[in-house]
Amino acid sequence: MATKILMVCLGNICRSPLAEGILQSKVDIDDVFVDSAGTGGYHIGSKPDSRSIAVGLKYNIDITHQRCRQFSVQDFKDFDLIYVMDHSNYNNVMALAQNEEEKAKVKLILDEVDTGLNEVPDPYHDDDGFENVFHLIDTACNSIAEKLNAN
Repeated sequence: MATKILMVCLGNICRSPLAEGILQSKVDIDDVFVDSAGTGGYHIGSKPDSRSIAVGLKYNIDITHQRCRQFSVQDFKDFDLIYVMDHSNYNNVMALAQNEEEKAKVKLILDEVDTGLNEVPDPYHDDDGFENVFHLIDTACNSIAEKLNAN
């Protein structure tokens, strides 16, 4: 049975689509299923932000097929791990958790690595921030993939 991982940010157009694409590129997709969602429903059905698409393509990761969706309570049942990008996302997801088992699935993605940061900054209002965000998420996904591939 595949391990199922969900990446979560606010709108599911900048950070979590990159995290989905980056992690997918590092694992065997027969063993690990990766998806992404946003805590807000602002962009449901839309493609990821063009700047996320561009930085992904720069590193040979194509996220153009992804479509934004909103996080739901069902995601606690459908996924084994839920990685959030920042404390606001964490609080929003935890508010929907119905028990300790569900709460235990939720983690800040940067807790997987020692970057000196504990949040992936939202690059939406900072064109230059997408490159930095890519590298932060890539570093975290390297650690996540190592753990998954060791199992």
